Amino acid sequence: MSYIATWADQKLNANEISKLKEDGLDVFKDLPELVKKPFSEVDKSYFMYFKYAGLTVQKPQDEGYFMMRIKIPGGRINIKQADHIAWIGEHYAHGVIDLTTRQAVQYHWIPFAELVDIFAGIENVGLTTVGAEGDITRNVIDNTLSGIDPDELFDTRQTVLDVYRRFQGNYDYSNLPRKFKISISSNLYNAADAEINDLAFVPATKRIGRHTVKGFNVKVGGGLGMKPYLAQQLNIFVTPDRVADVAEVVCRIYRDYGYRRSRSKARLKFLVKDWGAEKFEDKVREYMPDLQTKGRDRTKGWNNGNALGVHRQKQKDFYYIGVSVPSGRISADDFKALVDVAREYGKDEIRFDHCQNMIIPWIPADKIKEVEALPIFEKFSLHPHLIADYGNTCTGAEYCNLANTLTKSIFKPLVEELDNRFSFDSPLNVTMTGCGNNCAHRSIADIGVEGVHARTPDRQHVPGFKLSVGGSLVNGGHFNEQLKGTFSQAQLADSISALLADYRDNHEGSETFYEYYSRTGTDHFQEVLNNYTATLPATEVLK
Repeated sequence: MSYIATWADQKLNANEISKLKEDGLDVFKDLPELVKKPFSEVDKSYFMYFKYAGLTVQKPQDEGYFMMRIKIPGGRINIKQADHIAWIGEHYAHGVIDLTTRQAVQYHWIPFAELVDIFAGIENVGLTTVGAEGDITRNVIDNTLSGIDPDELFDTRQTVLDVYRRFQGNYDYSNLPRKFKISISSNLYNAADAEINDLAFVPATKRIGRHTVKGFNVKVGGGLGMKPYLAQQLNIFVTPDRVADVAEVVCRIYRDYGYRRSRSKARLKFLVKDWGAEKFEDKVREYMPDLQTKGRDRTKGWNNGNALGVHRQKQKDFYYIGVSVPSGRISADDFKALVDVAREYGKDEIRFDHCQNMIIPWIPADKIKEVEALPIFEKFSLHPHLIADYGNTCTGAEYCNLANTLTKSIFKPLVEELDNRFSFDSPLNVTMTGCGNNCAHRSIADIGVEGVHARTPDRQHVPGFKLSVGGSLVNGGHFNEQLKGTFSQAQLADSISALLADYRDNHEGSETFYEYYSRTGTDHFQEVLNNYTATLPATEVLK
């Protein structure tokens, strides 16, 4: 550690006091001795350190099992790594792999006693769990199609790796106030969701001297959670070779000035909100005074990172296939079958997007028909058009200690029922989270479903769900608005159907759901939902 903890004499929360005594990355030094003891002897005050190893103690918290994330910068792996990801799912995680909203994978049922061996196997294939959770820089996300994308300004793969390597295992930036999320993309349709990240680099060009230079404009202070904020634009343009330097400066400012008294206000977004973009930029320029002013933003719209379906790459005679994995949960056997497709028909590469799906690039044009006819694609769609293809879910109460309701087991039959009732020409995103923490990006969904604690009219406690409408990252972004009313699991399909039917029957031409929402407004959708609620018997109206 080469910095001074200037905040050490401030009023700090319990986690911060602990982190001054032992750095989170030291968990890897502790583990070999720690796992020799029964898990019951591990004090709960140590649980926060597991997060730096990509681990969260799984509920019930006394049984010694973990949720584990593997960190995959830009979401790109090779076949050997994919085989090992499948092996972990098969041998430890009850045959299940979950794809995440940060282009990575996670598991449940990872046993405490086996952690050292599991980590050694992950490291042996060139992957890591270091910093996949904890108060540290998280997985750096990229345009899923970087390097093969007809709609990118330039290839960002090396830039992502530069930033990843700058922070990975770096004790100078392993004690942040909370997590720190970075998005890098030159896709013209905001494929890496810039506005919901702490720090985002978005495609831009700038005239410097006689030349038009390709690079990035910079946004800071985005994030979801209970209080979502959209990232703010700084008056900064940066070339790819200096992105890691800017990222380090922003992270340093967050480390030294971020709030450490209350964890609920510790994210960078609160500091940026209080300081304002201009003051924050001034602080960045204290460290990098020669930065250019912002360039021409080349973003044309927002595609939510959608790479589903069969599409041409920018390389002649090659295609990529985006495989829909509804709710992001896939069996190890099915995962292996998709890896075999990449092994036989592609090159040494598989990718993950931030919508919990898989991409297999480098399929030769003359093999596409053969690939489409493979049995695995009778189960996983290569021609997405269903609501199920575009939805996300968080882990939910099955394993998460914070969730109010189940998610994945509810979401699959829900979207299947919605797809039985509706068919739309443009993608429509329904997302479900088990609480208000927004882990599945509920706030930017067309229709967001949030699990809450509810009561029946006779005051019995039951799981409930609230609906929000109108999320998008078009033109800088708009978080969806929560509607009044709480619904049971049995009422979810009908309540959402009321909103979808209104859109189906009244939208104009090719109007997307968000465009229709923008034209009609929140009050209109509230009235639609009120009309549905009025049909319910009084005994079925939740509070």
